[in-house]
Amino acid sequence: MVPISYFIVLSAVLFGLGVIGFLFRRNIITMFMSIELMLNAVNLAFVAFSRAFSQLQGQIFVFFVIVVAAAEAAVGLAIVILIARNRQTLNVERVNLLKL
Repeated sequence: MVPISYFIVLSAVLFGLGVIGFLFRRNIITMFMSIELMLNAVNLAFVAFSRAFSQLQGQIFVFFVIVVAAAEAAVGLAIVILIARNRQTLNVERVNLLKL
């Protein structure tokens, strides 16, 4: 049996890597991947606590977070494709306005 502290430490490390990737990378695709990494880190913590306390609510909440993440990815990638077509770049510093 693996202690819950291992899962929480792994979740914190993954979340920290996601924050670092989001703050220091200037590519929109990398920023979206960092957001997904942070969401998955939170999901890992929810599942770990759910399993440790024998509660099903944490796993149900993870299901809803996954649904929201999938919707965010679909809408976000559609916006990224439009920006790439209109601006010919995915650099956040060069794409500072959403008007044409």
